[in-house]
Amino acid sequence: MFIFTHLSSLPVFFCKHKNNAKTIPRQHKYDSLQSQMFMLSHSALSEKKKRQIHWFSVSPTQCAGDCTTLYFFNMSSSTQGMSFLPLLLLLKYELPHPTSSLSLSLSLSLSLSLLFYLSIFLQVVTAEEGSSVVFEAETEKPDAKVKWQCNSKDIASGNKYAITADGNKHSLAIKAITKEDANVYAVIAGGSKVKFELKVTSKPDGQPPDTRQDLTGLFTEKPQSGEVTVGENITFVAKVNAESLLKKPTVKWFKGKWMDLASKSGKHLQLKESYDRNNKVIYTFEMQIISAKPNFAGGYRCEVSSRDKFDSCNFELAVHGEWAYCWNIVLLLYVLVCLLHSLISTDGKDDSGELDFSTLLKKSSEPDVDVWEILRDAPSSEYQKIAFQYGITDLRGMLKRLKKMKKEEKKSAAFLKKLDPAYQVTKGHKIKLAIEVANPDVDVKWLKNGQEIHPTGRLEFRGEKETIHLSSIKHAVPVHLLSLKKVFTVYKNSSPLLSRYIFESVGNMRYLTINHCSLSDDAAYCCVVGDEKCTTELFVKEPPVMIVKNLEDQMVMKGERVELECEVSEEGANVKWEKDGVELTRDESFKYRFKKDGCKHVLIINEATKEDCGHYTVKTNGGESMAELLVQEKELEVYQSIADLTVKAKDQAVFKCEVSDETVRGTWYKNGVEVKSDARVNITHIGRIHKLTIDEVKPEDEGDYTFVPDGHAFNLSAKLNFLGNIDAFSFNTSKLTSLIASQATFYYYYFSLFSLFVFLEVKIDYVPRQDPPKIHLDCMGRTPESTIVVVAGNKLRLDVPITGDPAPTVVWTKGEKASSVKPDGEEKGGPASSWTLKDGEGDGRVHVETSKGHCVFTIEGADRQDEGIYSVVVRNPAGEDTADINVKVVDVPDPPQAIKILSVGEDSCVVQWDPPQFDGGQPIIGYVLERKKTKSYRWMRLNFDPYPDTTYEAKRMIEGMAYEMRVYAVNSIGMSRHSPASQPFVPVAPTSAPIGLCVDDISDTSISLKWRRPERIGAAELEGYGVEYCKEGTDEWIPAIEGLTDRTSLIIRDLTTGDKLQFRVRAYNMAGPSAPTTLAQHVTIREIMQRPKIWVPRNLRQTLMKKVGDTVNLVIPFQGKPRPKVTWSKDGEPLLPTFACVRNSDVDTILFIRKTDRKHSGKYDLQVQIENVEDTASVTLQVVDLPGPPEALKIIDVWGFNVALEWKPPKDNGNCEITGYTIQKADKKTMEWYTVYEQYRRTHSVVSDLIMGNEYIFRVFAINLVGLSPEPCTTKDSAYIQKTGIAYKPPSHKEHDFSEAPKFTHPLVNRSVIAGYNATLSCSVRGIPKPKVTWYKNKMDISNEAKYRMLSKQGVLTLEIRKPCLFDGGVYTCKAVNDSGEDVVECKLEVRPRYSPQELEETQNRAERE
Repeated sequence: MFIFTHLSSLPVFFCKHKNNAKTIPRQHKYDSLQSQMFMLSHSALSEKKKRQIHWFSVSPTQCAGDCTTLYFFNMSSSTQGMSFLPLLLLLKYELPHPTSSLSLSLSLSLSLSLLFYLSIFLQVVTAEEGSSVVFEAETEKPDAKVKWQCNSKDIASGNKYAITADGNKHSLAIKAITKEDANVYAVIAGGSKVKFELKVTSKPDGQPPDTRQDLTGLFTEKPQSGEVTVGENITFVAKVNAESLLKKPTVKWFKGKWMDLASKSGKHLQLKESYDRNNKVIYTFEMQIISAKPNFAGGYRCEVSSRDKFDSCNFELAVHGEWAYCWNIVLLLYVLVCLLHSLISTDGKDDSGELDFSTLLKKSSEPDVDVWEILRDAPSSEYQKIAFQYGITDLRGMLKRLKKMKKEEKKSAAFLKKLDPAYQVTKGHKIKLAIEVANPDVDVKWLKNGQEIHPTGRLEFRGEKETIHLSSIKHAVPVHLLSLKKVFTVYKNSSPLLSRYIFESVGNMRYLTINHCSLSDDAAYCCVVGDEKCTTELFVKEPPVMIVKNLEDQMVMKGERVELECEVSEEGANVKWEKDGVELTRDESFKYRFKKDGCKHVLIINEATKEDCGHYTVKTNGGESMAELLVQEKELEVYQSIADLTVKAKDQAVFKCEVSDETVRGTWYKNGVEVKSDARVNITHIGRIHKLTIDEVKPEDEGDYTFVPDGHAFNLSAKLNFLGNIDAFSFNTSKLTSLIASQATFYYYYFSLFSLFVFLEVKIDYVPRQDPPKIHLDCMGRTPESTIVVVAGNKLRLDVPITGDPAPTVVWTKGEKASSVKPDGEEKGGPASSWTLKDGEGDGRVHVETSKGHCVFTIEGADRQDEGIYSVVVRNPAGEDTADINVKVVDVPDPPQAIKILSVGEDSCVVQWDPPQFDGGQPIIGYVLERKKTKSYRWMRLNFDPYPDTTYEAKRMIEGMAYEMRVYAVNSIGMSRHSPASQPFVPVAPTSAPIGLCVDDISDTSISLKWRRPERIGAAELEGYGVEYCKEGTDEWIPAIEGLTDRTSLIIRDLTTGDKLQFRVRAYNMAGPSAPTTLAQHVTIREIMQRPKIWVPRNLRQTLMKKVGDTVNLVIPFQGKPRPKVTWSKDGEPLLPTFACVRNSDVDTILFIRKTDRKHSGKYDLQVQIENVEDTASVTLQVVDLPGPPEALKIIDVWGFNVALEWKPPKDNGNCEITGYTIQKADKKTMEWYTVYEQYRRTHSVVSDLIMGNEYIFRVFAINLVGLSPEPCTTKDSAYIQKTGIAYKPPSHKEHDFSEAPKFTHPLVNRSVIAGYNATLSCSVRGIPKPKVTWYKNKMDISNEAKYRMLSKQGVLTLEIRKPCLFDGGVYTCKAVNDSGEDVVECKLEVRPRYSPQELEETQNRAERE
């Protein structure tokens, strides 16, 4: 709560309670419309005063969606020297124009004549007795002096009060609050004063409240009534004990009697529920009201139900305003603004979630209505609502009378044929409503939801001979046009105009045609003729939304954006998206986004992950479409591959590659062995670049190096060649020594010996010599027969080191050599191409180059024809050398062949294919499969790692959808082209195997089998079961019957005795047979002896009681093979057919007695025997009847109003125990029998409360399980109750004294007023009889003074002082006197002078300077 003083006075401060929000002066923000209207303007301002207004604008605030601007102004008055602060409230209401984009501006100026007093701002604080409370105030200046008062008396710090100041913050603490501290406190700073009242409540009793649950209630804690201030929150809690409930309880919250608050959940109301998982029996339901409004106050109801149990409780909510003095004004203004909003606004979406209780208010000026007519015409479901609306209390009685009333149909004078009660039309179609009127010239009006329908635009009504032009039609068609009795057609620009509404008049018929019906046309229509009208209701049926374009399966890379798109038959239709059966919504991370563009609906997944794989479904009210999304790890791209290296000894070898993903790690291998980092080998990974560095290369470092990225099915390979031509520089060290000793001239020469550098200074005599040529293949770690492998399409480069002096000539020759696997049409040993190339020769693809010490043979883009043995010959005059190099060209394999579908399942299929005819020169690593829907064009990969076998089970398909499959072959080089697509197939699964197959019965020539239905039937209908058997030692399964059986049991006959057979059952549908269910072991066809066993039903294991004349039908099952012998006996004697009927079967026996008698009671024995083995059981039957009458009933004693009776039990108890007696009495005058006791257990009783002067006789009935005895036992004598004299003494009572001495229930409060303005002093008093009231000023009676006006109403006493002056201040006393006593109350009145204009101007100037 914010307390404002004069804006012109300094310092300005506000007061708040603990935990209340702070506010900056002159930048006030309000939460609701009520808080904005706490100051109002004076209605009458003179022109001179208006020129003295100083405006202070406050930032605009939002109120219920309306733009409200609040202005303060200060006005000075030079006449009285005082300052007052009225307020002009302007509500600027921005409203959309109903038919255009323009906006209307509504300014509401409210000006009310109310005086502004600081004393009115009274904040109430409630505290518990014994606690402490702290009030805080904040001033604008830190050095301001602040004074605290209690009941207008200054207070200082002490044991009771603690006053502190910290800069501009001041506080007052009251310790150990008692009842005497409940006073009015004030804080004063400069010319500003703020009051607040402290109320003290008593401590609650030590005993906890009684929260025991009612015997029939469900609540363990009921919602309690509460109070809340406008704009604050409150929560009501209800707890339900669900220990005795079979299902979760259902709770409903109501406002008043009818309004269900579940539909009002929104920004002002939230309904929550929780479950206590510790005790597992307590459900907690909460209703939270947020930012309460005044119209939320009233009665509420909470109802809880669970099947046949129900409970409810009522509670109240009181809503208090922030300022009590302007409560009615705030409510009035709020209702006014809401009324303007509802009248002008055309869109109700802004009010969603508001608690609107206005529908429960009754109109005060309703005309008298005939409730009988309303009930007679209303449906039965509306009776209770009508009774509540019109205050009917005896609804049941009115309905009884209503059934007797006859409905008299009133014949309409205006209509010959009315509209039907309701019409239905499909959206987009047109409908024609027709009526027939009595007067053909009458004017009719058509209404829609109570609003008249008008045709608009420039229209032309054409008759048969004349044409009428109307520039603008804003009303119904004029009468003189309809009187032409023509059919009019509306034209626009010489072409028929299909207006939304077309009115036609043909004779007595009137038509209203609605073209292109939409959902907005779903309304109530009425045709008015004079004072009569007929109504109907039009229902616009929305056609089902069909899916025109289905979803497509998609396969994307991880992290890519996914868009699943479908197209529906209607724009703006609502669809529902699901993933694996779970509805998708917009979550907080915005993972899923839903886009609607006309008929197109798109589901967008921003960054796909592995978790997004699954089946996505879009559903409408007319169908659904499903697609599968597969997310594949993103393919790794190679920006730079590693290259072959040839290095010398002690050089550095660096293998470098660059891939697309910086996060991918990898492993380096040498000849298939992982390379580890050491002193010479360094492995680095920086960003996308991976390096392998080898320092001081040695011969053993030569080999094949491979880089394999983690998680990806490919690698990068290169070779390291070590260069070390030892033979070319070998020499004899002994000859070198002799040369050094004999020669005097030195030359410098460098040479290499096993990678060691030796610096020698020698003199060599050059003697020309010739060295024969030599090919040095072995120095590279290869043998002459070594094979070089090259991938098809890559460059083949053979670098052969050679020596010889003089330089030899090189000739390359390709001979004939068969490949391991030849292409189609080429057999082993067949002819192959051969050619010879010399140095510098060749075409554009094959060429030879020779340099010093090397001969390079290059083939650009090697292919399969380049595979073979290449011979290199080097010649010079000193000789020649030759070597053979085997070159093998490897390629991707050919596509797999013969794709066929072996079987299909519910969501899977088994596909098989043949390996490719050519494997590409490398072994087949595996296969990759793809599938697609027949009607789609997008193929989806099923496996990302190569599958090694040629049979694959594809899963996660949609049953009933047609698919195609294709396969790729993969070797170490890469992936082949795809195979031809398979034939389309539809996944339809056979059922699961039948369960529970067992032998029900067996004989020498037959066997009875039974089983249960399969657990999974699938989409296809179950056609039946096939039963087969197989003899032991053979594999041939023989059908037991021809065709299929629909039953789950079967008897197989005509079997050979002694055969050992195995049986199996399979279920069949359109997909074929299911997996068989087989017996655990072979069964021998021979009847097996089974011990006899009697299975006595549970109800026959105790005595069976029947009434005389009832029918007995005992069915007792048994078992035993072969068929046992059954024998019945009673009490050891065989049963005779005349006594009881016995029927036996293979599995049970029946004992039947058509009409029982007492003689049928006894023990019945049953014996079941097979040869020497038997089993017995017994059943006890007790036939009961009504008992006989008691015996020897007699009157033992008579005293006062009592009679003592005694009797003996009956001789015949009806074959069962006597459960009690019924005692009756009768007056001998009337002989009417009255029951005194029922189910009386003893055989003696005392009958009391008899009437004196009467003579009584008594009788007793015996009772057993069957009922009362047919005859009673009656007393032979009678009992007479003697009369005795009784004097009546009326009760005495004392008159209650209602007199009460006067007592003031509300005292006078000290006041401080401004001179010249009326002041009132109020208090309240009670007393019986009504006390006489006298007012005193300074102990002087002022009853006859004209300046004062005394008012008294309902015990509230008011003293009005008209325009007080400074001399009217003083002590005012009110005295109340009656016969029982008197009471006095007094207060102080302070009259302050008004400010002079000079003082006001100085204050304003000082405020502006600061």
